[in-house]
Amino acid sequence: MKEPGLDDRHRDQDGQIQQKRGDTLNKNLSEPIPQFSPNARLDTMREETGKTSIEDVRRAARNRK
Repeated sequence: MKEPGLDDRHRDQDGQIQQKRGDTLNKNLSEPIPQFSPNARLDTMREETGKTSIEDVRRAARNRK
């Protein structure tokens, strides 16, 4: 059985914590990112910022403007 990750997400075979799904809407995140539309998808936000984790996307969005 896999060990739970830091925020109760499971780790994959390489030991990496699984990322949030890309089709998650910004408005459904626990803390929406104000620089993006509420209906923006997480995979779109990742593409625009070039970051993967939600915290990295949040930091990059804050520094965009």
